[in-house]
Amino acid sequence: MKNENKSIIVWLLSGCFLVFIMVVVGGITRLTNSGLSMTDWHLVTDTFPPLTELKWQETFEKYKQFPEYQKINSQNDFTLSDYKFIYFWEWFHRFIARILGFVFLIPFFYFLIKKKLDKATLQKCYILLGMGALQGFFGWFMVKSGLIDNPDVSHFRLSLHLTFAFVTFAYTLWVALDLIYPNKKEINISLRTVARLTLIFILLQIIYGGFVAGLNAGLIHNHWPLMSDGQFFHESILLEKDTWFQRFTEAKNGVQFVHRTLAYIVVALIFVLLFKSKKQKLDKQQQFGINALVGIVILQFALGVLTLLYSVPLWLGLTHQVVAFFLLTAMTFSLHRLSK
Repeated sequence: MKNENKSIIVWLLSGCFLVFIMVVVGGITRLTNSGLSMTDWHLVTDTFPPLTELKWQETFEKYKQFPEYQKINSQNDFTLSDYKFIYFWEWFHRFIARILGFVFLIPFFYFLIKKKLDKATLQKCYILLGMGALQGFFGWFMVKSGLIDNPDVSHFRLSLHLTFAFVTFAYTLWVALDLIYPNKKEINISLRTVARLTLIFILLQIIYGGFVAGLNAGLIHNHWPLMSDGQFFHESILLEKDTWFQRFTEAKNGVQFVHRTLAYIVVALIFVLLFKSKKQKLDKQQQFGINALVGIVILQFALGVLTLLYSVPLWLGLTHQVVAFFLLTAMTFSLHRLSK
């Protein structure tokens, strides 16, 4: 590691950590149905929650004008205390996003003024800047879908927001790894090809994880290894929607089936990567990355099964999402070490 790059690496890894925390809090926000509690967004005045009971009551009255309260919570003896609970998680999620913005921008301008960023790293940082702004837009775009008629956000928009957070994390880590390991090395084309394919399927699995979360598809077919009634491909998949595309992207039964199936594919690909690596001469970093992938994917698969069997309790659903982050981290590290 170059000494002059240490501060930049710490900065980038700090950004990775904050993205991770933000997604964890986002998972709690989703699992506690807190995401629609803040019905508008003001850059300055919403920095902190309401500070007086009068302000809390005013904010609660605004919330009552929107579908989630009118169609769901108004029928459940929903009190101001309940509202404060869900408001906190959405506010905290947005607050961390603000902190992340400051953590990125202030050091970025410092490094820019001090000319500490080489041309290649600077271009990557501009991409990260654009990704951060786009992620903020995706968050607003998602929340907006639940404030019109339907008291729930679009599962497509939720998955977009979630997946792009994972992608932003992975790209930030990749930029940091470029600085941590500046020296080029021989590319292992065979293993790199499998690793790239595995990364694609992990991202596809994350997309479908967002679909499952958005549709609450984890609350049905709580059996494994087969779906309900001892069926691998449950007949209900054919009944819920008219087209195959809709069945596998908009229907709970089909979305859960795809998420189940992709889990097997991801596990299989990582074990293919392991077996192929045994025939290659790898350095310690490459071997560590692949071994980490194997251990994490086994844990993630087990958590997925338990989350399904127990009908998505908050702690299991959240742990499953956290380990998905670890899996993507190991995949990004492994691919980087097999590519550069």
